[in-house]
Amino acid sequence: MAEKQQTILRTQNLQAFYVLEMQGAQKIVKAVNEVNLQVYENEIYGIAGESGCGKTTLLKTLFNEIAPPLRLIEGKLYYRINDAEVDVTGMSADEKRRLRMEYISYIPQGSMSVFNPVQRIRGTFQDFIGSHVSGKNREQVFELAHRRVLELGLPRNVLDTYPHQLSGGMRQRVTIALASVLNPRIMIGDEPTTALDVVVQRGVIQMLKEIQRSLKNTIIMVTHDMGVHANIADRIGIMYAGKIVEEGTTEQIFANPSHPYTQFLINSLPKFGDKSMRDSVPGSPPSLADVPKGCPFHPRCPHARDICRQQMPDLTRLNDDHKVACWLVGGQDG
Repeated sequence: MAEKQQTILRTQNLQAFYVLEMQGAQKIVKAVNEVNLQVYENEIYGIAGESGCGKTTLLKTLFNEIAPPLRLIEGKLYYRINDAEVDVTGMSADEKRRLRMEYISYIPQGSMSVFNPVQRIRGTFQDFIGSHVSGKNREQVFELAHRRVLELGLPRNVLDTYPHQLSGGMRQRVTIALASVLNPRIMIGDEPTTALDVVVQRGVIQMLKEIQRSLKNTIIMVTHDMGVHANIADRIGIMYAGKIVEEGTTEQIFANPSHPYTQFLINSLPKFGDKSMRDSVPGSPPSLADVPKGCPFHPRCPHARDICRQQMPDLTRLNDDHKVACWLVGGQDG
């Protein structure tokens, strides 16, 4: 990201909880808990954190796909549309559906969930484009899909294959091509490199970067793999127990991780020439149905103090692009 762009997506005190009825009692799972994000045009924004921290639910909420048992409890979600900031949380279901068709696309976990196993890939592209764009006949639809497939370096015959005839990495690349075919302003990727080996991961990462460079759009991507973020993201938000606990440019996050949780994530990465054991995060993530009082990381933090156990710190700005929610840094030492 060469320069700071306009905000294309913003959240304000966003809270999205799963409300479950269990044995006559209500159980609240605080998956997205008071999240404030500001994502810019023409950038790749990464969201990192352990499994169960709320990353996927945050993506669904940003995609404006709220369906029971997930409920938007509080907060606002804004998209920048035609140079105006629009509160999309107040839209009707039809307006949200139309907006998702025209403005934003989603790359889900697991490419097989996208395809009909008894239909050729060509049919999936035709169904997708035909449902989103009016006035396109079969030949025009196929030409649009074929052009995008070739632009992204996929084999010419890939549209004539069945999903099971493709490798996992190739299916993932076709899924990304499908998500980008209508040139969305925002693409959301949920673990797009999961279960792929490192060589195939590299190809998927390069494809995403090429799409973003070509379309000059915004990609918001979740993965627990910090190595993937290091290779693709312009900025990274670190998520823990439903909250963003640190945010900064990729360079800042890796060079100067300021939250103890971020430090553990960075220090757990293998390094060339270093054969010593890597330290992992101690303990286990908390249940989002029973989040600890205060800073949710305090039960696992070796530096926790009394105030950490009592009160959640605000995100404090360390500089223009780096924020952290920790009582030990940024003048919040309690």
